[in-house]
Amino acid sequence: MSLQTLDTPRPRKGAPGPSALPAWRGRLAGLASRYGLVAVFLVLWQLSGPLGWVSPAVFPPLDKIFAALWQGLSSGALLDDIGISLQRAGIAFGAAVALGIPLGLLMGQLPPVERALDPILQLFRQTSALALYPVFILLLGLGETSKVFVIFWATLFPILLATIGGVQEVDRKLIEMARSYGAGHLAIFRRVVLPASVPAIFVGLRLSATTALLLLIAAEMIGANKGLGFQVMNAQYNFQIPLMFAAIFLLAFLGLAANAVLVALQRRLCRWAVTDR
Repeated sequence: MSLQTLDTPRPRKGAPGPSALPAWRGRLAGLASRYGLVAVFLVLWQLSGPLGWVSPAVFPPLDKIFAALWQGLSSGALLDDIGISLQRAGIAFGAAVALGIPLGLLMGQLPPVERALDPILQLFRQTSALALYPVFILLLGLGETSKVFVIFWATLFPILLATIGGVQEVDRKLIEMARSYGAGHLAIFRRVVLPASVPAIFVGLRLSATTALLLLIAAEMIGANKGLGFQVMNAQYNFQIPLMFAAIFLLAFLGLAANAVLVALQRRLCRWAVTDR
């Protein structure tokens, strides 16, 4: 054994190797580039009240908001609101999926059906769901039906249009190739059209999930006595500002959770497609 070999320091057992540090630095740099602005925003929010930049009574610091959130969750009051809001949004979203995807597949496959239904659907799509909410209340009453229906109305069109677009954007060469191998219409639909349309359908599902939560807030602000949207308005009326922001944070978290679930499901079903977010 040479003297050079004896003099070379050996890494200690359990110490990170030379390639581990660059890897950790890369991960930290990735986290900083992705979430650094969010962290800065939250820090400025926390400091804005104590430093006198904004009024703490109107814009409370995060510690008071999280304290109100914990108190609402531990007492069970916010849990009831979360359950009711999820029930309303879930029923409306499920109904929109059950109608929007089959109808979109049909319209995308059959041009005569699309030409017949497209004008009336475009008319309905351009009409705001919030503008129609008083009409739904007159027709369906002030109960749960009108709240669920206005959410369903708003969430239907993103799914429907995304499904139609996904079917129409399927590569025609793939369909012709399948026909050259003797595949029938049903086999082409199952093996070519439907799998190729799934990524576009998931884009519509993610947009609809966000829309469902947005309309949920508006629906629960009128004629409701439970739900996160009602909690936002009720806390504002009673000047419970930390509780109001806590309910808003819960709505944002539900939106992020719904999007994460749909992205994970898309990655599982569409492994050939690249999904960055």
